[in-house]
Amino acid sequence: MKPIVLCGPTASGKTELALALARQTGGIIISADSRQVYKRLTIGTAKPQGSWKNGQYLVEDIPYYLVDFLEVTDTFNAGAFCARVKEIAARHPNTPLIFAGGTGMYLHAYFVGMDDLPPSTPQTRARLETLLQEKGKEGLHQALQELDPTSAAAIPAGNVQRTMRALELCWLTGKPAGTLKSGKFFTLPDAATSHWVYLDWDKELLHQRIARRTEIIFDGMAAEARQLIAEGFAPDIPALKSLGYPQAIQFLKGELSRAQAIEQVAQLTRQYAKRQRTWFNRYTNAQRLTLNNFSDFQPQLLASAILTAYKN
Repeated sequence: MKPIVLCGPTASGKTELALALARQTGGIIISADSRQVYKRLTIGTAKPQGSWKNGQYLVEDIPYYLVDFLEVTDTFNAGAFCARVKEIAARHPNTPLIFAGGTGMYLHAYFVGMDDLPPSTPQTRARLETLLQEKGKEGLHQALQELDPTSAAAIPAGNVQRTMRALELCWLTGKPAGTLKSGKFFTLPDAATSHWVYLDWDKELLHQRIARRTEIIFDGMAAEARQLIAEGFAPDIPALKSLGYPQAIQFLKGELSRAQAIEQVAQLTRQYAKRQRTWFNRYTNAQRLTLNNFSDFQPQLLASAILTAYKN
């Protein structure tokens, strides 16, 4: 059975649908979420509630891989994701694999491939962090503009991570980052080897789901941040850079009211969802689940519809 890939923006219901599919197929779930990998960040990342048993993370007795395993000071990337997925797939050659997540780069890297680019080095990362601290995100973007105007024009100045990576590639290769791309980025997944499903929510309804979820998880997110900081972790460790946690930390410091922090987190989440929709919309060969009413989201029925389309 070829893998089923559930993709879509944050708060679209991918986890619930993956669990329904796993029940109907006897499959296992592989998360493609760059934040749910972290231990100790559960509520704020909307990690599926589960428990570890005999070395497996189980959600409703269903094996759920690539969540809750990474230390909060460590980093994770698409290459590491692909390596771990290959190991999981090799251990379960006859088990249906259900992928669920909103980190499009991870899914694309595994199913389509990405350009073979040099990895980060401690030296370039330290140089980038120093530049960011001294010049800010605008200075960082200006440095990219001087070396690679094409990439700078395509990357918003506020997107620090993409700016840093493009600038790092310029330093590591001596070439503009844009010239290193092979075209794999725009290739569609092969429908013969994987079945992609896109959860296409009405935008306003999705925004309501985001607002409701942000209100529900915020206090737990703040508690998780408070505990890590109380234990001596710096507020800028990789895990605490996850969406929403910087605002939770500002709330804890008294720099934002609870209402202000929640609104900022909701706004940032809406912006993230917009970027996800843009990314996943290009997969024109994906099965689209159009959700124009809250009542349209019935995981068991949607799972059955996915499996019907899969068989056809």
